[in-house]
Amino acid sequence: MNQKRYLWFVAAVVAGVFLFSTAAFSGDIKTRMKDRLPKIIELKAAGIIGENNQGFLAFVGGNEREQVLVDAENKDRQRVYGAIAKQQSTTADVVGQRRALQIAEKAKPGEWLQDAGGKWYRK
Repeated sequence: MNQKRYLWFVAAVVAGVFLFSTAAFSGDIKTRMKDRLPKIIELKAAGIIGENNQGFLAFVGGNEREQVLVDAENKDRQRVYGAIAKQQSTTADVVGQRRALQIAEKAKPGEWLQDAGGKWYRK
């Protein structure tokens, strides 16, 4: 299996487990993440936040408005990644890195992303 196909396969597996795992959480975490999504989309579109290479939101530039929202989202993502890691006998860091690849694939043009080397770029 070539590397590109393998990455797609891994992404698909992680996506499935991610969806399954979030359903296993109490409705609270799922609801909180869903409720925050419109504001996260708005902040991404404004270039205030981006997705880092660990599967978390990060501020891009100096404007760090909505810090509480970003921290809450990242805390919930960490919980989800931890649950997935436990199911897959891996680490939350590995799950987050895999999720970052999925997020990058689905990102909209103009959104900020961080590559594996830590460099920020606009899609």
